[in-house]
Amino acid sequence: MRKAGGLRTLEAALIRSGLGPVAGVDEAGRGPCAGPLVVAACLLAPKAYDKLAGLDDSKKLTEAVREELYPIITRLSLAWKVVVIPAWEIDSIGIHVANIEGMRRAVAGLGQPPGYVLTDGFRVPGIPVPSLPVIGGDAAAACIAAASILAKVTRDRMMVELDQRFPGYGFASHKGYNTPDHIAALRRLGPSDEHRRSWRPVRELAGLRPVATAAEEADAMLAGEVDAMLSDEFEVVRPDSRVATGATHAR
Repeated sequence: MRKAGGLRTLEAALIRSGLGPVAGVDEAGRGPCAGPLVVAACLLAPKAYDKLAGLDDSKKLTEAVREELYPIITRLSLAWKVVVIPAWEIDSIGIHVANIEGMRRAVAGLGQPPGYVLTDGFRVPGIPVPSLPVIGGDAAAACIAAASILAKVTRDRMMVELDQRFPGYGFASHKGYNTPDHIAALRRLGPSDEHRRSWRPVRELAGLRPVATAAEEADAMLAGEVDAMLSDEFEVVRPDSRVATGATHAR
């Protein structure tokens, strides 16, 4: 497929082959050390609406443009679904497994079943229809770009709300990512209930024991593949080393 053909090229080819409708799946919040992972699936109509001409990777768009596109996507899509995986669940099963599980849930929650699914970046086992991982999918397929915006806008709004519940951390500005201001707030205030105990900065400040690398490898193996995106910063905690500081984590 020629990228010059636009974000609809891959979807159009699948539809012409009788494999439509095509759903795109993407996530937001894989890297932050606080807040949820949000996964979205979006089934766009075959028609290329002019109002969706600005679709692109959500990271390349300004917050204002994402907010403008969000209601248009939800109104013009054949179906869409957003799934939120909280920090305590990420700590329980690991970020990669959480991502895979979130994508499965998002596809299963679509009001209209897709004929084909395009996922951003890696294979998702367990989807009941044919699927294809697309590297850089949110910049290569309109349905993935739409899902990317749904996930990003939803998560950003949630982090703004968390900023009100947990003042002092600056969630509204850094959205839970490991910025210098966020790390300084962590040292000053300690981890909140919304911080992921399986992330190194949080784990160290909470006084948790080091994590065995085997746990991280098991996380990737359970998902069906090893994901190069998992670095030492995003290690998975052993069940006996997770600390619960509130009702949320104590589940």
